[in-house]
Amino acid sequence: MKITRIESFPVRIPLKPIRRMRSSLGQHIVSDYVVVKVTTDEGIVGVGEATVMPRWSGETVWSCKTLIDGLLGPLLIDADPTDIEAIDARMDVSVKHNWFTKSAIEMACWDLKGKAAGKPVYELLGGAARPLPIRCRFSMGAYTPDVARTRAEELLAAGFHTFKVKVGTDPTEDIERVRIVREVIGPDHEIVIDANCGWDADTAIESVHKMEDLNVSLFEQPTPDGDYAALAKVRREIKPKVMADDIVFNMIHAQECIRNDACDVISLYPGKNGGIRKTLEIAQYAESHGIACSIGSNLEWDIATAAMCHAVIACKNIQVEPYPGDILGPEYHEVRVVTNPLSIEGPIVTINDEPGLGVDVDWGIIEDYCLTN
Repeated sequence: MKITRIESFPVRIPLKPIRRMRSSLGQHIVSDYVVVKVTTDEGIVGVGEATVMPRWSGETVWSCKTLIDGLLGPLLIDADPTDIEAIDARMDVSVKHNWFTKSAIEMACWDLKGKAAGKPVYELLGGAARPLPIRCRFSMGAYTPDVARTRAEELLAAGFHTFKVKVGTDPTEDIERVRIVREVIGPDHEIVIDANCGWDADTAIESVHKMEDLNVSLFEQPTPDGDYAALAKVRREIKPKVMADDIVFNMIHAQECIRNDACDVISLYPGKNGGIRKTLEIAQYAESHGIACSIGSNLEWDIATAAMCHAVIACKNIQVEPYPGDILGPEYHEVRVVTNPLSIEGPIVTINDEPGLGVDVDWGIIEDYCLTN
């Protein structure tokens, strides 16, 4: 089987008003992503999704589309899509970084490989290490006090056990928000806080000390990208465990985190890591050093969410039981981009056992919401 065509479709889907996200990175109102379609000489088609965000990885829909149409697409013509490692190698030699762009092509190749074999992707990755239903936490934006209270009440009623609260803005406002959530959910549910690189080490340490009575269980990415020493300092001086996220895109980053004793947990996901294969490589490396992993989110649609779920199902060290992840992106959006959406009921997301990623793109929706220059 050989690749004959790779197409890219820039698409804009608004978030539901109730799900709009605010963090130290700014406000997220619409998702401008890229859907990728890989066609082969056998007529099998695979799909992928690049959840690009300029504030996050530096990629945009237009940089992604230009790279796929002008470089990566032509480069991979006649390549075997089932040889994922070779696909990754070709892309990595041709261009640095651009993780989400590469991941869209890579997950489309996994989709193709699964369809050709008649197996779901998690079976190609070694089989299921856990049941298909995955319990998630909910990521609450940096809401105003009234909104934070209302959202926490709604999420508690919906059955969520773990609540992630965005911080990293004004410390006083952030601490008040966390305190409100704790008041609403009571003492028996977990609170995770996430600064998205918004604080320096001293601010993070001081803020956590002021929240000591709120029993925060995990602090996600308190310090700036690239500063492993700062992350390690926070880990040494606070009680909650520390999760690395924005600072770990590739294997080198993971190695630096572990070498610096900077984290207890690493947040992974295929888009950020450049593909499913690379996510699992990092998870396996972390496991060999006694570091747990969880699954993060960039508010994906159903395609990339399915890829995330397959990685979770197949990888024992993506420990979503003690460290629930974020795999609820499709539910944040006003429109689903597939004809057979993933099942999302409160905190539980479930994939099917159909071949490939198990989702079928609704090309009518893609056409209706496609962006033009």
